[in-house]
Amino acid sequence: MDSSIVFIGGGNMATSLVSGLRSADCPGERITIVEPDADKRRQLADDHGVRTVAEADAEVLGADAVILAVKPQLLPEVCADLATRFADRRPLIISIAAGVPLAALAQWLGEDFAFVRCMPNTPSLIGAGATGLYAGTGVTADQRELADAILATAGITVWVDAESLLDAVTATSGSGPAYFFAFMEAMHAGARELGLDDDTARELVLHTALGAARMAIESGDDPATLREKVTSKGGTTAAALDRFEAGDLNALVRDAMQAAARRADTLGQALMDDTRR
Repeated sequence: MDSSIVFIGGGNMATSLVSGLRSADCPGERITIVEPDADKRRQLADDHGVRTVAEADAEVLGADAVILAVKPQLLPEVCADLATRFADRRPLIISIAAGVPLAALAQWLGEDFAFVRCMPNTPSLIGAGATGLYAGTGVTADQRELADAILATAGITVWVDAESLLDAVTATSGSGPAYFFAFMEAMHAGARELGLDDDTARELVLHTALGAARMAIESGDDPATLREKVTSKGGTTAAALDRFEAGDLNALVRDAMQAAARRADTLGQALMDDTRR
């Protein structure tokens, strides 16, 4: 990748993307991380062989892509500062800040930028992420390809046609890892109540989750088909699944995801309202 890339913020998600880019043979001199913490700057430079700076000037911000990788509540102040530092160039702006709509970015930075908004998830930290992306008006095909190439270093990418669908992405893959962690936590507790020791329960639960995910990805079968294949009528699996059905697992999961999507929308609206005051 020959494009120049600037990260505003050197936190975990930025670090995961930098690591992915370097693994994909993106030259270190093409990557700059703007990070005010001196110790973190040194660590990032040592670990990844990239350029690190305390502040962004017009030269730094003249990169092909500028990635906003700070916490959402910090973005208004960060963007207000950046807006005074951009020269005539208008790089692609990629935001990985959860819940921050493009209208807010345009308000804080100016409307004459090409914006891509992304919703990565925490498995991106180990290169196994799932990221939803939305391209605002004015994003060129080359810029879309660049955004996809950057985020794809952390896992799979999918594009949505409407910004509002990023709330659905948040409820599915953004918050989704926690759903699986909660299910694994419940299975772990259940295994211990059945008499397994802690280590044995943990190993069985985690590797069962891993194996099931791999089968779903690699077999080509949909989850319903895979479930049917491992469920014998009147067997042990059927007994467990009958309890899920009695508790209306499908409705519970649907309601939980809808709650997450509503909350994502509420947080985005609240952030916009705060900046208008």
